[in-house]
Amino acid sequence: MDNFIIGQHGVFSEIKYKRDFRDEFWGIEVCLLNSEKEIEKLLKYKTDDDYSIGIHFPMRSGQWKHRDPQFLSNDDEIRKESYEYMNKEIEYAKRVHPEYILLHYPKPVILDSRVDWLGWNWRFADESEYFYENECDVNTFIERSKDFFSWLSKKAKAESFKPVLELDAIPRYIYETNLLTNLLREFPDIRICVDIGRLHLQDKIDVNFNSFAFLESILGFVSEVHLWNIQITDEVKNSHYPALSTLKPEDGWADVKKYFDILKQSDEKLKILFEHRSDLISESELEECYEWIESIAR
Repeated sequence: MDNFIIGQHGVFSEIKYKRDFRDEFWGIEVCLLNSEKEIEKLLKYKTDDDYSIGIHFPMRSGQWKHRDPQFLSNDDEIRKESYEYMNKEIEYAKRVHPEYILLHYPKPVILDSRVDWLGWNWRFADESEYFYENECDVNTFIERSKDFFSWLSKKAKAESFKPVLELDAIPRYIYETNLLTNLLREFPDIRICVDIGRLHLQDKIDVNFNSFAFLESILGFVSEVHLWNIQITDEVKNSHYPALSTLKPEDGWADVKKYFDILKQSDEKLKILFEHRSDLISESELEECYEWIESIAR
């Protein structure tokens, strides 16, 4: 379990830490901490318990008008502000000495108009976080993506952190081309985080997307997994539910074992963030969750 991570979002919850964390875990991934007091708690427990820290950008909340940097925006000023925002927050994050900094990609998301993303409750903070393919052609997408990858790679080297990109909704520009894998070969320090809940949701609502085939195609570039389950029938239910062995694909849940059958073929020992609501289950179920994931991830 030395590759397991728990998240702390908004606040550093001491209740969650004491219930969910185990001594052998890799560490904690933090996101959107809402005050200096929460950052001080993160550092206090790090001093006491000697865990590692990853940042799910941004580490602190309220530093820009948008949650995520929008480096693919059609608005020149928004793109400029996005890079300024990343520079400022990466500089600030140095105080916690993160091993990695994770950002969402692509942002804004390029949506396939054939899919009813909003009707299926794909999560966006606001309308600025997405646009449709007819608003951004593939050549523009490639150019802006390459600019971002180049900037991020240089920034990570200069500031000594590992850059990780978590895939949001995956556009045709990525899953129907070699764009992403070509960029990852050109900038090999940048790694990918896959989100099991998001992969499952897109697999179910986008008939042109096969999440298992896509995962196999990028496996060599993956370093981290965000793990949670979600139930999709004629509606979306139970988002961010813990990945329990008792949840069956035939009932609309993600086939977590099938994803890990692919993931465990990686040459790299993948970090696994339990991005679930552990408060929905008992302590014994939580322990069973950890043990089951350890067994299928080997």
